[in-house]
Amino acid sequence: MNRNTELDRKSVTSEPASPVNSAGEEKMEDGSELSSPTFHSGDSGFFERGIKTMLSIRKSKRSPNKEKGKEGTGSWKGKRLSLRFSKSYEGNKTTTCNGAEDISEDIAAELIQGKPLSVMEINELIQKRQLLEAFASIKYLEDETIAERDAEKYKDNPQEFVRKSKDVDLLYNSLTNAIQSIVVGTLEHPTVEDTMLTSLVTLIAREAAAHPNTGDVAGPGSDLLGTPRKWREEWREAINESARKRVQRVPMASKEEESSWLDLHLGFLQKQLREDLLKIKLSVKKCYPEEYQVCDMYVEAFHRAIASHLQDLSQRPLEFNELYTLLDWVANIYRSELFLGHPDLKPEIKTENLSLLLTPDDWDKLKNDYIASAKGKIKSYFGNILRLEVTEKWEKEVHPEVKENLYHSSVSFDIQTIIGEHMKISGAISRSLGTKMVELCLAELLEFIPRFGEEFVVWSTAQDSPIFAPYFVAYINSFHDLMSGLETVFEVNTEELQKILAALTRNFTDIFLNKLRTKAQPLLKKILTKDWILATERPDSLASVVSQFSEHLQHMKEPVGQELLRDVHKYVVREYIVQVIKPRRKMNEETRQHVSEKMNKEARILNNMLIDQGSDSDWLLPAIHHIANIIGEKKKDKIKEHIKELCQDYPDIRKEHILAVLALRGLGPTRRAAIFRQVYPALESPDGGEGSALFAEIDAPVIISCF
Repeated sequence: MNRNTELDRKSVTSEPASPVNSAGEEKMEDGSELSSPTFHSGDSGFFERGIKTMLSIRKSKRSPNKEKGKEGTGSWKGKRLSLRFSKSYEGNKTTTCNGAEDISEDIAAELIQGKPLSVMEINELIQKRQLLEAFASIKYLEDETIAERDAEKYKDNPQEFVRKSKDVDLLYNSLTNAIQSIVVGTLEHPTVEDTMLTSLVTLIAREAAAHPNTGDVAGPGSDLLGTPRKWREEWREAINESARKRVQRVPMASKEEESSWLDLHLGFLQKQLREDLLKIKLSVKKCYPEEYQVCDMYVEAFHRAIASHLQDLSQRPLEFNELYTLLDWVANIYRSELFLGHPDLKPEIKTENLSLLLTPDDWDKLKNDYIASAKGKIKSYFGNILRLEVTEKWEKEVHPEVKENLYHSSVSFDIQTIIGEHMKISGAISRSLGTKMVELCLAELLEFIPRFGEEFVVWSTAQDSPIFAPYFVAYINSFHDLMSGLETVFEVNTEELQKILAALTRNFTDIFLNKLRTKAQPLLKKILTKDWILATERPDSLASVVSQFSEHLQHMKEPVGQELLRDVHKYVVREYIVQVIKPRRKMNEETRQHVSEKMNKEARILNNMLIDQGSDSDWLLPAIHHIANIIGEKKKDKIKEHIKELCQDYPDIRKEHILAVLALRGLGPTRRAAIFRQVYPALESPDGGEGSALFAEIDAPVIISCF
């Protein structure tokens, strides 16, 4: 049952006992207490209204006979209690913001000389917020009941004592509710009711003086008379309740209504609470004594309310952006100038002594949820990079840009931007979170790059696109930049990534060389054929095909471009020789001269082109020329010198290679064997040696011969 309702019901059936009237001394004593100079002089209108209300509801004076009959038992106790009330308060006076005076001593005089107010009448005063008048009446009723109890008036009627004690308790509870309501409502109104808060401070002080804290604790079923009501604590709890309600009432849209619901909600929270704290600083604080530390009390109350609210929010199934918003708000906004640290709130609003907004466990959980959610987000970002490469570049055959003579791809920049942004915003929350974010991005990168490579391989093998070679070069350049950026900018260990990129580079290179073979092989197979010998077209057709591939390598970063150009140069020379030394029908002298000239010409074109493009493989230059010279040499005695030069330049050449070249020259088995025997002793290592390998990678044809 509502306390006020119970009070109304009780007031109908019960009247307070007649006051104990004594000499005029007691009257003055009571009046002196009630006219303490603690109240504002500006509150006189408020108090006068209270006095008139009380006087208007007075009943007729009590019968002299009744007074006389009770004089012997209660007059001294009443005087003693009144004195106790007055003197105890004198030592605990509280100065309010306007220096208000106590209510008129006429009220106390009326309470003693006239009939005291009924429970209902006192409750009406409480409802009208005439709290000081109501307290004076309740205290008088309490003192009277205590005096009568001590005089053993209720010895034969204990129920009457219980009834009166309960009336006092219910009235005090009603007054407690009024205090709570006033405090909770302080921030609800556009303006602060200074007079009401001033009276509230006086009321709390009077109750503390009237009920010294003797260690008595009120409990269920116990005698509550004379026990401290602890209204200062009730006031403190009311501030906590006010803060809780203010926080809970901040608008919050649903995720379905607004995707940025949390951003908006926290923005509203900042705005409303900053306004509340400014009101407390400018208007509420001056209504309380310094000892109340009102600003600190409200800040701590709001802090607890916000902490509880954020704890509830953190338990929701939040998405990546929402988790970041919450983390950032707690770490960077809450105590900043955007909120509690706002210049307008200084110096009254302090944040130095506030506890953690979230417990370490809740904070760690929020960060772990954020990292877990970031995993999917980073994977999605990397996936979008690949999707755009496929749809906007490969499928549309858009050539890559050229920057500083290098083929350029935005892949490295995009990846580093994603990592950098997430490391930055995460590191702004905490250094450890920034480190975890980089580690997460690197782990996702180790999975993404092979997937990117697989997609590129699938696309490149499915069609013969002219943009394959440019993008092959562009991506190698981009991943080279990525490796460098991760090491220098983000200072991460790239050992695993280096292995993945090395494998990717080999894979891309193999595809590049395979495409080169596919284009060059038909032309290589024509070497020394009748059509090739008789052809009148330009002899640089093979060089043109090779150039189509090798020229792209000029736009590749070093050292990868240089290494790959060496591979192309070696491939062309090696495959050319493979075709030349295959067993063929014997050529006449005129044909041999024509073949030799054409081979020398093609060798010069191929070698010059590759050297001009940047190849540093000078050691490959004489290989084809040596064989061409052997084929075209007219004097058989000089063939031995050409063979010796060939073997000296390429010590990895084997006997089978030499015999195949001599067979191409048209020498018979006996002559070939003789030349080999003459040349062999002069070679330090005829079957191999130091230096780069060329013939070791060439399968020698089988030449049937007898020695």
